[in-house]
Amino acid sequence: MRLDLLVRNARVRTLDPGRPTAHTLGVLHGRVVGLDDEVAGLPARRVLDAGGATVLPGFNDAHCHTAWFGLTLTQLDVSTARTVDEVYAAVASYAAKLAPDAWVIGAGLDHHRLGGAYPHRDALDRAAGGRPVWLKHTSGHACVVNTPVLEMAGALAAGFTDPDGGVVSRDADGRPDGLLEETAQRLVQRQVLPYPVETVADAVGAATRHYLTEGITSFTEAGIGGGWIGHTPVEIAAYQLARETGRLHTRAQLMAASDVLHPLTAHADDDITLGLDLGLRTGFGDDRLSLGPVKIFLDGSLLGRTAAVTEPFCGCPHNEERPTGYFQGDTDAMTDLVVAAHRSGWSVAAHAIGDRAVDLALDAFARAREERPRPGVRHRVEHAGVVRPDQLARFAALDVVPVPQHNFLHTFGDAMAAALGPERTAWSYRMKSFTDLGLPVPGSSDRPVAPGAPLPAIQSMVTRLTETGVPYGPDESIPVLAALHAWTEGSALATGFGGRKGRLVPGQLADLTVLDGDPVRTDPDRIGAIRVLATVVGGDPVHDPHGLTRTPARSGPPSPPATAAAPFQENA
Repeated sequence: MRLDLLVRNARVRTLDPGRPTAHTLGVLHGRVVGLDDEVAGLPARRVLDAGGATVLPGFNDAHCHTAWFGLTLTQLDVSTARTVDEVYAAVASYAAKLAPDAWVIGAGLDHHRLGGAYPHRDALDRAAGGRPVWLKHTSGHACVVNTPVLEMAGALAAGFTDPDGGVVSRDADGRPDGLLEETAQRLVQRQVLPYPVETVADAVGAATRHYLTEGITSFTEAGIGGGWIGHTPVEIAAYQLARETGRLHTRAQLMAASDVLHPLTAHADDDITLGLDLGLRTGFGDDRLSLGPVKIFLDGSLLGRTAAVTEPFCGCPHNEERPTGYFQGDTDAMTDLVVAAHRSGWSVAAHAIGDRAVDLALDAFARAREERPRPGVRHRVEHAGVVRPDQLARFAALDVVPVPQHNFLHTFGDAMAAALGPERTAWSYRMKSFTDLGLPVPGSSDRPVAPGAPLPAIQSMVTRLTETGVPYGPDESIPVLAALHAWTEGSALATGFGGRKGRLVPGQLADLTVLDGDPVRTDPDRIGAIRVLATVVGGDPVHDPHGLTRTPARSGPPSPPATAAAPFQENA
């Protein structure tokens, strides 16, 4: 047998408890076929000599926004601004290079880093020289626009009312100030979207090339096709194009935004009343590109204090009228949507950040299970930002997967703690409480809401420190090995790929990352600084800037056995 790839001289952490370590790994037809003596003497088409580096299963981001991230790479970046005046200056400099009628589109706006203030539309008008301005908040749940955008949206007309599930913010004089929250963002999106399929495919290409540099081999795109999260009604076509043209560099699972589901007229016995044309639903596709859950937004953002919480936020400077946040629609209608999607064969990913929204999600899942039992289906609560102690047991009883983002703790932890207060901070973005219940908690980033590299996120799972070094819910810390499991096998289980990827064992997909340090043997506060040396997807070294991979002459001798490396430290 001639292997497609032989990885040797490695410190392989398989994340398989039955065989946790190895030094050699063989790949054939995109899958792991053996370890150590099983493959060490076999010839191989390519050999990756790790030189003693650590090899792990490829990282799997179970909730991110890949097309959105890719688009931000070509837009005005205001994430480094620390005052509104710096935002205005950045807009002015960027606009000066554009045509008089071109849009100024920016990303990374964070009012917390601007002293709590948002840019005002009047100042943006002056900075942009009359051009339309659209600055997207880093949370994705708000944006700031200027007068031309509001005028084209009709938001300045007499008698205009806020859309359901959204807010058009107003200044002290009662004038719209440019801030659009939640569903109100559609007022500007209708003027810009849809993007061409080629544009979205390019964005996917740029994003997934970047993912490879961070060891990411799989991701779940958390909402396509509709709502304020999609970029075009034909977004799957953009992903197909990216795959066909070599621009999809990793494996992708796509969540359909609930807005794109519509009534179907299948046979009454099928009970398929809601979905996509032809009955496409969760699970369609293959290991490279597939359709995942339907994404249903229940509430808003913790950063924007629009998440639906039970008790008021600690200070709502721009939202005094809704101190406990709000839902994105009628609660009965949202529950009916969850149930209908479940009955029609979908798994559901319910966006619920506040504990009041978590209650709604769990109630809807319980009703769905009662009305139409579906053994083995796992629904998800995206973010699960605030989970009260009394809610934990319901997650386990309903077998619901929580999908929190622990990279938020460093980037946004200080602002989140200020909004929640000490008691709720301890309930926020939990980890240990969920794993103690035996739930498969995945690794996820919500990128580009926050930086998405897995290794710094793994560090945050362990240290749980904010940007200023303040502990954030320290009782929810987990060991390093458990954090690695979350970003590999945990994500595979949460996305329906358990047993197919997430471990480096015979039969599973040969997705792996090569690191210049072993996270388990690294000081916890240095894990985020470990470098990715190479990334392999399906046995193909798609990212190898250090030239670790070579192609031996076919007539040459078999690859020699790997030299022994130092023993592993198994626990952390």
